[in-house]
Amino acid sequence: MKTLRFIFRLLNKGFMVPMFRTGLGRFVGNPITGYIMVLKTIGHKSGLVRYAPVNYAILDGNIYCLSGMGKIAHWYKNLQAQPQIDLILPAATLSCKAATVIDADEWLRATRQILKNSGFASFMAGINAFTISYEDLREKGKDMIVIRIAPNGIFAGTADPGGKLWLWLTVATVALIVFLLQ
Repeated sequence: MKTLRFIFRLLNKGFMVPMFRTGLGRFVGNPITGYIMVLKTIGHKSGLVRYAPVNYAILDGNIYCLSGMGKIAHWYKNLQAQPQIDLILPAATLSCKAATVIDADEWLRATRQILKNSGFASFMAGINAFTISYEDLREKGKDMIVIRIAPNGIFAGTADPGGKLWLWLTVATVALIVFLLQ
C-alpha cells in the first residue's frame, strides 16, 4: 500500500498537477484512468499553496470528491482549516467552498458516482461501483469522507485571455510547420 501511495504521489506531483496548471488537464481524464480535478488549498500548517489531484463527480450543481484515506489526507486537513478553495477542472477554474457531507443518502449517491468516475482506481480498491450494493458500499467506504464543493465564482481558465494554453498551441503549430517543411 505504501508503494502504491508513493507511485501516485510521484505521478500527481510530477505529471497531473503540471498538466492541469498548464491547461492540458482536459486531455487526461477518461473512463479508464478516471476523471480528475485538482484542488488548490492552503496548507493548514505551512500556509503555502498546495495542489491535490482527486477524482470527482458533478451532481445537482455541486462538485463532489472523496478522501479515500479519510481524515489523514493532508488535503482534507487543509480543507478543514480553510474551506474556501480553488478548483482546477479540466475546462475551468472555480472559486469554491468545501464542506464534509454528513447526510447518509447524499454520501451514498456521491460516493457511488465518484467511484464510477474514478476509472481503474475504484477497482484497485476492490470496489465495483457499478454493481456494489448500498450496504456493501457503506461497509467498504466507512472510512471514506465525501466533500461537497459549492462553486461561488469563476476564474479565467488556461484557454481564456491571460491563460497559458496559447503557448502549447503555438509550440504545436511551429512543430507541425517544421515537420511539414522537411
